[in-house]
Order: sequence, then C-alpha cells, then structure tokens
Amino acid sequence: MEFFLITMLNGISYGLLLFMLSSGLTLIFSMMGVLNFAHASFYMLGAYFAYAISSYLGFWPALIIAPLLVGALGMAIERFGLRSVHKHGHIPELLFTFGLSYVIVELVQLFFGKAPVPYKIPAALEGSLFTLYTTTFPIYRGFMMLVALVMLLSLYLLLKKTRVGLVIQAALTHPHMVEALGHNVPRVFMLVFGGGCALAGLAGVVGGNAFITEPSMAATLGSVIFVVVVVGGMGSLLGAFLASLLIGVIQTTAVALDYSILSLLGNSSGITSTSPGYSLLSLTIAQVAPVLPYLFLVLILIFRPKGLLGSREG
Repeated sequence: MEFFLITMLNGISYGLLLFMLSSGLTLIFSMMGVLNFAHASFYMLGAYFAYAISSYLGFWPALIIAPLLVGALGMAIERFGLRSVHKHGHIPELLFTFGLSYVIVELVQLFFGKAPVPYKIPAALEGSLFTLYTTTFPIYRGFMMLVALVMLLSLYLLLKKTRVGLVIQAALTHPHMVEALGHNVPRVFMLVFGGGCALAGLAGVVGGNAFITEPSMAATLGSVIFVVVVVGGMGSLLGAFLASLLIGVIQTTAVALDYSILSLLGNSSGITSTSPGYSLLSLTIAQVAPVLPYLFLVLILIFRPKGLLGSREG
C-alpha cells in the first residue's frame, strides 16, 4: 500500500508538470493549427530565466516575472516571425519552430554554458509535507501540484466564464465573423501564442529546480509533450489533462518496478545467458519505462487516431 500510494502521488505530480507544458501547446494548436516544435524550449527558458532572476530577487518574484518574460518573447516571435510564415502553410511553420528550438538551445548554451546551473528549491519549500508509513512526500512536490491545479482552474475560468475567453473560442471556429465584429484576430492569435509560451515558462520555473536545469532539458521532455497532446486529442485541454496524468502514473510506476519476464519465470524456465532471447527476457520494466509513452502513442494512433477526447485527427 505504501509503494502504491507514494508511486501514485509521484506519478500525479509528474503528470501535472506534463500538463503545465502540454496545455500551452494544446491552446496554440487549437487556436492557430500550429504544432510548435519549439514549445519545450520555452519551458527551458522559463527555468533559466527563473534561475537568473532568483539569483538577484529570490524565487517568488521569479515565479511571476519569468513566465511573463517567456510570454513576451513568445508574442514577439509570433508577431515578427511566425505570422509571416503562417500564410505559407503548415510545413513552413513546422520548419520555422523546429529551427527556432535549435536557436534557443544554442543561445542558452552561449549565455549559461553547457553544464547544469545551480537552480535550487527555495528554503521555504524544502522539507517534508507529510510522512506516509515510512516514506516522506516533499513540500515542493505538493507545491508543484498546487500550481498546476490553480493553472487548470484559471484556464477553465478564462475560457468559459470571461468575455476574452468567448472571443478566443469564437476566433477558433469563426475568425472572419469575429473580425467583422471589430476584434483584431491576429492580435488574439499573438496573445494566445504568448500565453501558451508563458504556461511553458511557468512549468520551467517550478520544474527546473525539482529536476535539472540544463540545455538538454528541452529535448528530454519535448517528445513526451507531443505524446501527451496526441494521446489526449489534438486541441483538447481536458484530453491533455487526462493523458498527462495517465502517462505520468504509467511512467513513474514502471520506473519503480524492477521485474523482468525472466525473474517472473524463475529458475524453472531453464533459460541461461547463452539462450536465444536471453537479453530481451532479462530486461526489467524499469529499463523499458522510457519506451512506454511512445508505445502508448502507437496504440492510440492505431485504435483511436483522434486521441482520448480529441476532435481533430491532424
């Protein structure tokens, strides 16, 4: 029971971090039809901006300022780069964001170096939140979960209960009608792109010190974000939320299981190290854990191409 509960809590906290990342990408795709390959790079920028700001002002100002800076940078990129490419179709957009991801990584390495930076958890959030049986659950993990849930609630209220949200949803399906009513649709798109980047930056602020802040952090989570978006359903925020939790729990549970087919068969199997397929049968679940999200993606694409709650297939 202790293993199950702690693993579930760790899986949910990791899943909520994935949701903070995937929610911004989902918003951008649902509004603009742009699959932003540089999205994980904005997550990395959030972590590095927070590290730089917290060195002078502390963590709490960085929690507010860093996502705003990332969002402002995202709006500038949409206005002066992506908007010009948008009229040429989806392939140029993908190539633009793909190249942008490498530019951001190179700039980060130029300013901060290739080694990890000492972006630490603030002293106020160190220690144990509670003890379950013999295992402690860190305060910072609980803080990450709280930030993600507050962000989810804020997104829901913004999109469903405010006039701004109504304009955003209308611009998604009827952009020409919204423009005829006097709204500046390109500006709405710019704000949505910047908002999506800011959400990725927020994930970087709270996730960068919980894990490692280094130039490869974007590549580490980048592919998993796209798995979440596709599994949840392209353009579905609720689908992204469910897929994030599901993948977070699956991967965290798998990492903690040190069993292989060979160990389950026991000595009665008669398989030795010289037997065909020994290396494959001796692989533990923990060793294949990184592959599981992509296997899940393949199965979803085969049996439900629209994803769990999606309405688009591409």
